[in-house]
Amino acid sequence: MQNDWSGQRFPHPPGRKPVVGDALGSAGPTPLQNTMRRGAGLGPMFELKVFDQKFVFVVGAELAAELADESRFVKGLSPALVALREFAGQGLFTAYNDETNWALAHDLLRPAFTKDAMRRYHPVMLAAAQELFDLWDTREGPVDVSADMTKLTLETISRTAFSTDFGSFSRSEPHPFIPAMIAALKAGQRKGVLNSMPGASLMAKRINKVNAHHQEYVDSLLDGIIAARRSSDEVDESDLLGIMLHTPHPETGARLDDLNIRHQILTFLVAGHETTSGALSFALYYLSRDPEILAKAQAEVDLILGGDRDAEPTFEQVAKFRYLRRVLDEGLRLWPTAPAFTRSPRETTVLSSGHTMRPEDWAIVILPMLHRDPAVWGDDADQFDPDRFLPERSRGRQPHSYKPFGTGERSCIGRQFALHEAILVLARLLHRYDVVGDPDYELQIAERLTLMPKGFTLKMTPRQSA
Repeated sequence: MQNDWSGQRFPHPPGRKPVVGDALGSAGPTPLQNTMRRGAGLGPMFELKVFDQKFVFVVGAELAAELADESRFVKGLSPALVALREFAGQGLFTAYNDETNWALAHDLLRPAFTKDAMRRYHPVMLAAAQELFDLWDTREGPVDVSADMTKLTLETISRTAFSTDFGSFSRSEPHPFIPAMIAALKAGQRKGVLNSMPGASLMAKRINKVNAHHQEYVDSLLDGIIAARRSSDEVDESDLLGIMLHTPHPETGARLDDLNIRHQILTFLVAGHETTSGALSFALYYLSRDPEILAKAQAEVDLILGGDRDAEPTFEQVAKFRYLRRVLDEGLRLWPTAPAFTRSPRETTVLSSGHTMRPEDWAIVILPMLHRDPAVWGDDADQFDPDRFLPERSRGRQPHSYKPFGTGERSCIGRQFALHEAILVLARLLHRYDVVGDPDYELQIAERLTLMPKGFTLKMTPRQSA
């Protein structure tokens, strides 16, 4: 896949030779952070090259808002997402816009994220959180935040969406799905730019061979979940899997086949737990670094939940944690766990920058840079400040300048699920524990499909009373 934009020129790092690792989807270990460093100061749009593959990035709020116009632009698939289709197929995240399975799955699954559906999920979320806290209460020493948040969110999405327990809290090692998933995602990233490299086909074959057993394990696991539910005499439409198996489209009567159901399950397992665990981990990182912000957060949860550290928030109470919501929003501003989205024009169009885009062209919006645009967020855009999201400070802000869940009709269908889960977990955690971080820790960010703090630990000390 080429992205030549008909020879148009964009700002480019001076003196840079194209190297692997310069663009999203490359084989480098931190392609996003490399891109952010090399694109600093280049303006609202710039390019980086990997061999003969050109990547065009948008980081300015005005251009990003233009690309968010659904009447002119649609979701595009970058080379990394095209490569990811070998793993996730025609899931909601990786499907092309004109694939019928995307529209069918989207229409069928929307009822799974209504307010009534969220009420059904709420006690399951509470139970999963309690299992994690019970595990912490038996441990000594600090906890690995990212690893434990990943266990929690995997169990939550698997139990609410597919009624499947992965046993994450009873295992000394992660469920085999986790390393298999990570390996498959990394393989997809590496293959994302291989079409522009010498010997690309041979390298892709080698990657496929090395990772074949990971793909086979994931496919077999999910096919087993589907087959077990198919063989049941009970028709249960209370979770996503039940809806996909038993619900026809209300207008066309069409149903998803088992292969696409596997793709959708995989999409929700990956996107539904990876992004939320990262969001929780970044929020906890910033809370642990600022005693004043942490005190405000705990004061809010104590006010709402009372003096009993074991109190669980009701469904209605979750929406009342407004300061926690601002903490979560600000963490996602600085480090949106799904860090980019790609846009292509519906037809040939001219951007306000003067560049012409054709339907086969695409541009990647880098969210951590968009969310730091000083024209929108001020000169202190690199600083963590939850009160940026106070209503009086948000009013009048540039539209489409904050997009942690993507944009348009292809934005995250599970947004409300993720927010409800994350706020619920933060409220219970901060009500139950005092959190203390390692003062010598410097934030390191691991990149796979999503972003996650690396090597981040917290000491969880039980609060005597709230």
